Amino acid sequence: MRASDADRDRAAAVLGDALAQGRLTAEEHSDRLDSIYAAKTHADLVPLIEDLPAPGGSPVLVPGTATPRAHRGARIVAVFAGASRRGTWRVPEASSIVCVFGGADIDLRDAVLPGPEITIRLVAVFGGATITIPPEMRVIDSGTAVFGGRDVPADTDEPSPTDAPLLTLEGACVFGGLTVTRRPSDKSAHRPPLTDGANESRSAG
Repeated sequence: MRASDADRDRAAAVLGDALAQGRLTAEEHSDRLDSIYAAKTHADLVPLIEDLPAPGGSPVLVPGTATPRAHRGARIVAVFAGASRRGTWRVPEASSIVCVFGGADIDLRDAVLPGPEITIRLVAVFGGATITIPPEMRVIDSGTAVFGGRDVPADTDEPSPTDAPLLTLEGACVFGGLTVTRRPSDKSAHRPPLTDGANESRSAG
């Protein structure tokens, strides 16, 4: 069976967690990661991760298995390069960011969200990501950092709207980092990020 982008991202996340736990050396991780993003089929991916535990206790990828919903969605890859998402862009319910000797700049302040919750899984190896969020957005960080850091601010002390969006962060930073910054929108009307439902309501009005 042909491998999808989501399959390759999930396999890369397995490698990132294994590197963070000391199961792989940096050289082994780099070699396997190159092979993962060159893989065409599930059969190409399986030998690269079958000797490693899957993150979070989820099942290891095997040919013919469906990718769990939590790991479906868009991917942003920065390998020896940079990537950014800014302005009014549509954010998937779940997405993954892979930074290897590269960086990603993600701005959610004016983004259109699919609903009240989104999940971003970051694997950063000798790289990192900056995520800018509006002040009212809530954040849960369940990721790990090894020889790196994750700078995620606490929720604001000011009362948040009952429909304030929630961002869940997952993944691992190895010799890399994640920085989350709260900042109002640069636009004159400081509004919270729209969800698809809110956008439809405005259009109807």
